[in-house]
Amino acid sequence: MSSRCAACKHLRKRCQTDCIFSPYFPSNDPQRFDSMRIIYGASNIAKMLQQLPQHLRAEAANSMYFEAECRLADPVYGCVKTISLLRQQIDHAHSQLALIQAQIAFYKAQIRGNNNPIQNADHQLPVSRFYNYLAADQGNGFPHPTPPPPSIQPPFSKLDKWDS
Repeated sequence: MSSRCAACKHLRKRCQTDCIFSPYFPSNDPQRFDSMRIIYGASNIAKMLQQLPQHLRAEAANSMYFEAECRLADPVYGCVKTISLLRQQIDHAHSQLALIQAQIAFYKAQIRGNNNPIQNADHQLPVSRFYNYLAADQGNGFPHPTPPPPSIQPPFSKLDKWDS
């Protein structure tokens, strides 16, 4: 092989023709291997890739790279942050769909009930009770739990705990 892969360059060894790293860590992208090595370690990466069938190794390398980049960017949450945000977007889309379906049903009932759909001011559209946490938190993009309503008190306060 004319040039060593990024993993062999980093490990300062000769890149063999059957190198486990060469298909997934090209020499022109050393950052890819370096970020994975920091999180997983070179020997663990090699072990994980060797345990997989050949056709799954590329996807595993891409997945490990994504997880390593997320962990380096956010050491606490890692890729769980991205998964959580996507899950919240799905939940928001489901609630929006339910709201629109309820509005459609309301209008259909109005049309069937009388010929003038919005004649009376007494009829109100269903209201969505979904709060868009993604829009509320513009800081780091990761929604934080909302505090409980003021009517709900914790079982004890810090002062009560130490008074006894």
